[in-house]
Amino acid sequence: MTKKVAYMGMLVALAFIFSYIESLIPITVGIPGIKLGLANMVIIVTLFTMGTGPAFVLSLVRIVLTGFTFGNLAMMMYSLGGGMLSLLIMVIARKLKLFSVTGVSVLGAVFHNIGQILVAAIVVENSSLFYYLPVLLVSGVFFGGVIGMVGAILIKRLSGFIHRQI
Repeated sequence: MTKKVAYMGMLVALAFIFSYIESLIPITVGIPGIKLGLANMVIIVTLFTMGTGPAFVLSLVRIVLTGFTFGNLAMMMYSLGGGMLSLLIMVIARKLKLFSVTGVSVLGAVFHNIGQILVAAIVVENSSLFYYLPVLLVSGVFFGGVIGMVGAILIKRLSGFIHRQI
């Protein structure tokens, strides 16, 4: 149990650092909300190596920590909407075993964008925000694919080590 808590602490720290690094890398294509999703790589590895519960805890803690540290309440609300919808879809996709790690990551990225747009549309009471969605979906497919490919490599190389440690 102690090893598992220590391992979760390291994963939270890693996701937190990736979120910070991501905040330093501006992606300026004229559309707000496009991000690399580096922290999602940690969530993907956790989901595939440790399961749904640890992935949920990690995702929730990361969102709250980064929201309080690098953002504000509104950012945290959008991240919670996107992050929880993303995790739900990734868990379902993983359980269905229809998708590879990369496919699960792409779905997670796409539904993260959908969740954030849904929350934003509800908050500002304006459905015209959905005009951003096609661009965000394209970026989600691209970055989710890249993160998923790297995540698949990490899962392959780390899963034996992780299972021996916890």
